[in-house]
Amino acid sequence: MKRPLLYPLGLCALLLAALVANPDSAWAQFKPSKESLSDKYPGRAYSPYAQRSFPSHVYWGDTHLHTGLSMDAGLFGARLGLDDAYRFARGDEVTSSSGQPVRLARPLDWLVIADHSDGMGFFNDLAAGKPDLIKFDQGKRWYEGLQEGGEASADAALDLITTFSQGKINPDMMAEYSPGGKTYRSIWQKVVDAAEQFNDPGRFTTIIGFEWTSLDAGNNLHRNVLFRDGADKAGQVVPFTTQAPIGSTDPLDLYAWLENYEEKTGGSVLALAHNGNLSNGIMFPVEEQFTGKNIDQEYTRLRAKWEPMYEVTQIKGDGEAHPLLSPDDEFADYETWDVGNLDLSEAKTDDMLQYEYAREALKNGLKLEEEYGTNPYKFGMVGSTDSHTALATAEEENFFGKATNVEPGPDRMKHPFAESKNGTYEGHALVASGYAGVWATENTRAAIFDAMERKEVYGTTGPRMMVRFFGGWDYTDEDLNSRQPAFRGYEKGVPMGGDLPAASGDSAPTFMVYALRDPIGANLDRIQIVKVWIDSNGDTHEKVYNVAWSDDREPDANGALPPVGNTVDLENANWTNTIGASELATVWTDPDFDSGQAAFYYARVLEIPTPRWVVYDALRFGVDIPEGAETSGQERAYTSPIWYSPQE
Repeated sequence: MKRPLLYPLGLCALLLAALVANPDSAWAQFKPSKESLSDKYPGRAYSPYAQRSFPSHVYWGDTHLHTGLSMDAGLFGARLGLDDAYRFARGDEVTSSSGQPVRLARPLDWLVIADHSDGMGFFNDLAAGKPDLIKFDQGKRWYEGLQEGGEASADAALDLITTFSQGKINPDMMAEYSPGGKTYRSIWQKVVDAAEQFNDPGRFTTIIGFEWTSLDAGNNLHRNVLFRDGADKAGQVVPFTTQAPIGSTDPLDLYAWLENYEEKTGGSVLALAHNGNLSNGIMFPVEEQFTGKNIDQEYTRLRAKWEPMYEVTQIKGDGEAHPLLSPDDEFADYETWDVGNLDLSEAKTDDMLQYEYAREALKNGLKLEEEYGTNPYKFGMVGSTDSHTALATAEEENFFGKATNVEPGPDRMKHPFAESKNGTYEGHALVASGYAGVWATENTRAAIFDAMERKEVYGTTGPRMMVRFFGGWDYTDEDLNSRQPAFRGYEKGVPMGGDLPAASGDSAPTFMVYALRDPIGANLDRIQIVKVWIDSNGDTHEKVYNVAWSDDREPDANGALPPVGNTVDLENANWTNTIGASELATVWTDPDFDSGQAAFYYARVLEIPTPRWVVYDALRFGVDIPEGAETSGQERAYTSPIWYSPQE
């Protein structure tokens, strides 16, 4: 197995600094004649950065942030609104709903505020005692409980959530907060207007969106909806909801709404699912939909069309892989939430898992493609926060929790996220995750949306490591050593999210992958390539290859590497970059390739161990970490896959 290629992190920066520091040197004034350049670099500009069309920057953002406009966020104390969320994401300091000053270490490049479409803005008016709401018995009861505060307020919040989730909320009271109501239209207009106000192409991009929150008996089928368009098109509609009689919990009805939007406005829109790990086996069906209708060709076509990405990691657990599904993957058990469905109304059983996790869905997509001709689960992977605080925080040392009631404080580790007779999602198990990296030509709505549609995206659990992943048939070490691997990557193959071009001959595919650590983060442990293939019997298989790694470790006969080590200092909430590498890269050839078997490949990049957020809480508040809480972990990135299909 080939050793990785390691490069000095600051070499290019030092060379650039030297040139900039001497702008008046004699050689800088030399101007060659036009004739002397006439036969140089025929067919391309001398500058390798001129006249190129491929994306050269990764832009960081969050596809999934809630403000106080979301009913659940408001119920649990969120008072920050649209303006606060945008200002915070672009780098401003704000005061959180719990009264604490907070700021990101680095601004984000783009943001999607995805407030829940059902009842959007309802809580704000309820808390303000709007007469049109408190004239109803339900509204009056909840308002009085909220005003009383303390336990009465908590009881009112839980009662409202339960009443809404069971479909027992007064429809007359909710009519103005549903499609068709003037209030609902005005609230959506404020959402659109705020996005327009803060959209600053080239510097900070706002993508208009909302969350369609389908919940089938507590089983999560949530999707975020993202628009490519601005107010001129997104403002022509109001969000699709789940409550009858206008809304629906069926994803096929959401797809119909998306289709209608594009036909009506000429715009573009996509959907993004998340938290399949809390769906209790219905997020990625293989035989029948949650409605009981059989999977068919139309279902596979529509899902493939409208859902090009999946949110693979976020606050409510990591959804890449599960140890029971991938027993040979030593890193599959990461931030795993597998107790039950979203509200713990039903316990999890092992047979549900195969329809919940991204890797297994990608596997099942190969099977469904053989049967129906279309792969419904041919998605790219991103991370996002699902924060309900208006604060898009994913750093362990700066984590402001899922909701305002668990923003930083001495007791938040002990506060369960959810609890029932079926089990508990412990407060200390909340995940400080994640962000989406998008390889785009520029920081604009159109460029970012287009990158999402072509799946040239990847997700991380929070760190902003730079990762590129290409697949082709003849990459070489020289392509990597050129220090311009992206040029070779696009010239000779496809980036993450693509399909391998047709092979010429019987050669195996080659993959070029490289990763640069987050400049203010931890060193890298290793790069792995996850391969999944389907055999002639229709059975799927997987294998995880270590392809590049740090330090002087040697793999054993099975390709397994010794652990990178652990420098975490729990007492002081710290770690040191005395192990690992700042950069890893390699060209890898699949040693087990069979040209007759459909397959996909994606890269997983792991950092060295670092402290989880509970360790920072323990240090700053002087409290003990609850028994059973994980104190360190290896943060990671997941690229979108590259697919291979046998030639007819």
